[in-house]
Amino acid sequence: MAEASVRRSLFVVAVLLPAALGVNAQANAPLSQIDATVEVAVVKPHPAAVMHNNFSFQNNRFELEDQPLLKLIAFAYSLNSRQIVGAPGWVEEKHWDMSGTTNLTANATLPQEQQLVRQLLKERFGLQFHREKREMPAYALQVVNGQPRLTAAADPNLQPLEWTQGNGSQRTENYRASTMTDFVLIKQLFMDRPLVDQTGLTGRYDFKLTYTRGDAPDADADTPPPQFTAIKEQLGLKFEPVKASVDAFVIDHVEQPTAN
Repeated sequence: MAEASVRRSLFVVAVLLPAALGVNAQANAPLSQIDATVEVAVVKPHPAAVMHNNFSFQNNRFELEDQPLLKLIAFAYSLNSRQIVGAPGWVEEKHWDMSGTTNLTANATLPQEQQLVRQLLKERFGLQFHREKREMPAYALQVVNGQPRLTAAADPNLQPLEWTQGNGSQRTENYRASTMTDFVLIKQLFMDRPLVDQTGLTGRYDFKLTYTRGDAPDADADTPPPQFTAIKEQLGLKFEPVKASVDAFVIDHVEQPTAN
């Protein structure tokens, strides 16, 4: 059950998640969500010879650099890339730079980032789609022995916030006031198959997950375990390989944008 190896990975988790280590005023706001709108956007092809991954929403500005459309669709609609069907080859192969301004006055929360990317996909790439159920290999997020190791959120009315700290192959993911849906969204962006939530947990939780990326770590007692082991030991959850009926995101129309 290895993590997917994604060429020119779309997201470094620390920049995917809102303001690593920074809890801004908007993220501390109640769950009543401020609608996020792109006001000005510049979209252009990314130079093929240059690799410069960037995914940033700072106050009323955003910078998305070196991003394949396939991964932006996955992020915007909470999908694993294997759920996206009917896409022309350029959606995965061609990378784009997008920048501009929004109506926000603080760093976007994760749902707002998704809302802004969905607007870009619709208005600049003409994305049209429909959903249908298809059975495919997936990972089911399940509770181990009926005993999750999760702490109820100190304030469940806050916006969910996720951020990551890391050094080398070691990583700590932090979740505040987050649901299992939030957790599945983050995890499946980096997995080799879709995730489905079978925990039955409906609350909001504060928790963290510390693990070593890649192969199993050395026997050093201070080295965190691999991710799947860490999820079991630290959260009382597991990813179980299953065949499941999941939403397939079927692309009806998408086009490359005209020059700005």
